[in-house]
Amino acid sequence: MRSSDDQPPTAPPGPIALVGSGEFLPQMADVDRFLLAGRAPRAAFLATAAGLEGPETVSRWLALGAEHYRSLGVEPVPVPVIDGDDADDPDLIGLLDGAGLIYLSGGNPAYLARTLRGRRMWDAIEGAWRAGAALAGCSAGAMALSAEAPSVRGGAPDEAGLGVVGHLAVIPHFDRIARWDSTLVARRTARSTPGITVLGIDEDTALVGGPTRWTVMGRLTVTVFRPDGPTVHRAGEQLVLAP
Repeated sequence: MRSSDDQPPTAPPGPIALVGSGEFLPQMADVDRFLLAGRAPRAAFLATAAGLEGPETVSRWLALGAEHYRSLGVEPVPVPVIDGDDADDPDLIGLLDGAGLIYLSGGNPAYLARTLRGRRMWDAIEGAWRAGAALAGCSAGAMALSAEAPSVRGGAPDEAGLGVVGHLAVIPHFDRIARWDSTLVARRTARSTPGITVLGIDEDTALVGGPTRWTVMGRLTVTVFRPDGPTVHRAGEQLVLAP
């Protein structure tokens, strides 16, 4: 009889990408290639975060994703989840089968987290990632994968994120947003739960790896806000972000 010590090792989860902007655009193609390396050339992508903008906007994002992945020689799999009912639809969930990469694009992070949380679609996404598929979120998608998913609608409450990287909180488009609002970082860090590290991820830039060891990829930088002050990390730099 085989003992528990003789069981084959469990495969680790796939890599995570937290992307500041640029989903489905040529400037982020190298990140997608990296995520898909050694995995099935099949990319499933959800534009759920744009669901409040209506089906036409969701369809536009899905068409852009399909064109992008075809250009990389990867099978594109649009997954048209707009609301909670869609997120429990077995036919849509089945589209994730065999995906080497699952990608959540931008829009409203609170809506994305609220729509997926507790639904069968999220169970399938998380299960695929834990089985080795790569998992990426851009802008709202990156925020929703982390600890906190703020609403982008004035007055609407923030949501808890989906918690794949529950020790992190993401400010996407950081280079642009920080120029618009010099108080953003102070407000964001002040309302974050103790123990959560806030990240500013610039446009066309990604933090890839996780959950603890990461590498910066892309055009600009990632800023890590710690109690002893911020540190700025450029493409190719590696960093540890421990829970």
